[in-house]
Amino acid sequence: MARRPSPQTLAVLSLLARDPDTPRYGYELGKELDLKAGTLYPILIRLCERGFLEASWETDPPSGRPPRHLYRITAPGIHLLDQAPEASRPASRPALGGAW
Repeated sequence: MARRPSPQTLAVLSLLARDPDTPRYGYELGKELDLKAGTLYPILIRLCERGFLEASWETDPPSGRPPRHLYRITAPGIHLLDQAPEASRPASRPALGGAW
């Protein structure tokens, strides 16, 4: 039986679903959602492993900075978000706590 996504997971999916064609990097997502790296990156990894996000490396980083990992929601990720009960979807900011 599959577990329901956490509020933090739904917040990540919701933010990425606002503009599904634009890849976003983790630091940017963490700042916007007010999630610490120890919460955010495990969520991103699980979502990628399950096919709800796709990850790629930035192709042209500015000189002196390493490439960043970019994340984009997939069709199954949008479907997962659409299947979440309305009451569990984030209004604007995720609740703090455990991750999916």
